[in-house]
Amino acid sequence: MIQTSATKNKLHYIICLIWLLLSPQAQGLPPLQMFVDVTPPHGILRPPPGTYAGPVTINKPLTLDGGGRVTIDGGGQGTVLHIRASGSVVRGVHLTNSGDSHNGLNAGLMLEANDTLIENNIIDNSLFGIHIKQSNNNTIRANQISSKGDEPSLRGDGIRMWYSRGNLIEDNHFDRIRDLLITNSLDNRIIGNRISNSRMGMELVFSPNNKIIDNRISHNNSGIAIIYSNGLLLQGNHILHLRNITGSALSIKDSSQVVITQNQIIHCAMGMIANAPIHPENIIFLDNNLFAYNDIAMYFHGEKGGHLLHNNRFNNNNTEILVSSHTSALDNDWRGNYWDRYEGFDQNGDGIGDTPHSILLYSDRIWMDRPMTKFFRSSPALELVDFVERLAPFSTPRLVLRDPSPRVSDTPDKPPPPH
Repeated sequence: MIQTSATKNKLHYIICLIWLLLSPQAQGLPPLQMFVDVTPPHGILRPPPGTYAGPVTINKPLTLDGGGRVTIDGGGQGTVLHIRASGSVVRGVHLTNSGDSHNGLNAGLMLEANDTLIENNIIDNSLFGIHIKQSNNNTIRANQISSKGDEPSLRGDGIRMWYSRGNLIEDNHFDRIRDLLITNSLDNRIIGNRISNSRMGMELVFSPNNKIIDNRISHNNSGIAIIYSNGLLLQGNHILHLRNITGSALSIKDSSQVVITQNQIIHCAMGMIANAPIHPENIIFLDNNLFAYNDIAMYFHGEKGGHLLHNNRFNNNNTEILVSSHTSALDNDWRGNYWDRYEGFDQNGDGIGDTPHSILLYSDRIWMDRPMTKFFRSSPALELVDFVERLAPFSTPRLVLRDPSPRVSDTPDKPPPPH
């Protein structure tokens, strides 16, 4: 029901009934567009429960409240709902059955407006979930979003944000999408979302100063990819069960001043992969993160380091640190990390090991230099080679890193020791 004055309410319904009777769609789904057209600016539209035909375009600020009982069906063509008016609100609506054109960016919801609120909606069987295009200061909260198809790379993005800033993406559940793609967008907050059964959790390209906090990313091919995006904060995220051998929980390329803190990266094929900074300021700060039960906790490539890795915990990883051929991680600043394989003592009881923790490459060099041998990693044959090399090495093992002040207790939130 449209909530205005009683007179306007009756008039609007008479218009809608006449339209329904005269419309060629009268024998099919009633179009919701007519309800939108007769709603006054800043009015509240609560259509009767049921399924309506799309597409729908909102060109004036209003509130569309479906109460969880209104469905808009796009009929398999184009975008289901298009918002062009700033200050609009859409809540409690089920948007479904968009077109399937990637070139046309067919979506459940296209947003080209500022200061809107999109909350508690269900968007499914839509190629792209929400396409945010040159739109600022919007709130996308508590929506359930899924795409079309079974092959992750052929689906659409759950959120596709382009040249937008100041948006809040909060408490949404994304399942069976392609990615959350953020391009050329800054100062956005992505908080408390769940992303599962998809290709990639998030991909940020040329998107500085975004905050990614308290998200849960699980059972995807990859986690978060950061490309040419400076000044990011990744805090309190849980990245779990990413077992695709070609993916990683965190992948960082040529991005400076990225702060990664209080995250948990558990049971992934690759915990983090990062390149060496091209410029001195292109460094990553990793503090108080947990890397546990990963095949490889961290992989670095490039001749020089410079990243700061303090107060992190490495627990039960198959391999802790790897580097590309002929490089090392020695130039990174390792300090105050917990290593479950540390073999030193803490005689004075200050919580810091009396000797540095060093990681040397023994049999690992075989499958690093010859990737095809990775199939035999942890096999009895390579374990025997590793044992013999440690017992009586035929050549000097390669030093990968040295932490001068390793922690001996797996306790989070302890500040790193001074230099």
